[in-house]
Amino acid sequence: MDLYYRPGSAPCRSVLMTAKALGVEFDKKTIINTRAGEQFKPEYLKINPQHTIPTLHDNGFALWESRAIMVYLVEKYGKDDKLFPKDVQRQALINQRLYFDMGTLYKSFSEYYYPQIFLKKPANEENYKKIEVAFEFLDTFLEGQTYSAGEDYSLADIAFLATVSTFEVAGFDFKRYANVARWYEQTKKLTAGWEENWAGCQEFRKYFDN
Repeated sequence: MDLYYRPGSAPCRSVLMTAKALGVEFDKKTIINTRAGEQFKPEYLKINPQHTIPTLHDNGFALWESRAIMVYLVEKYGKDDKLFPKDVQRQALINQRLYFDMGTLYKSFSEYYYPQIFLKKPANEENYKKIEVAFEFLDTFLEGQTYSAGEDYSLADIAFLATVSTFEVAGFDFKRYANVARWYEQTKKLTAGWEENWAGCQEFRKYFDN
């Protein structure tokens, strides 16, 4: 099973942590330089016409979008359903959190930081406010409960951990959101693959150091 990825990418790191929790091994195919267009090579476009990462290639089956990959891995390779329960309502709540991560929290990161990193544009104050709003929501989700989708650790926590740790290396002070800070400290201690995730964060940090 091949995984096309970059170590610094938060979505890629969420897939790696999911796999670690499941005991799944990948043949890792590193896309070294997306800015140089490596993802547009014909052999890669044949697997993923959208040329995004991460991309999973499992015995002829290709899948991209990190959160879809995470669910696929649990449903195909999980020894149980703890990370993504079969109970319809619990599963729906985890899905909501995954969509929130993709469409609100991680999106706020990309809209604020990526133009500065890759296009050398000045910081946009309105986009910074979107980050604060997203963290306020996450803090609310965590109010009175241990994990982001209830009392049980799930795929939602893995996805959020990849995203929030990326905010940490960017220098965003999320510790002012007490529930997020509490959740972050406890979740990183129990998440399989945290060390690899954090190593990827350090790889991403170079954009901010520069």
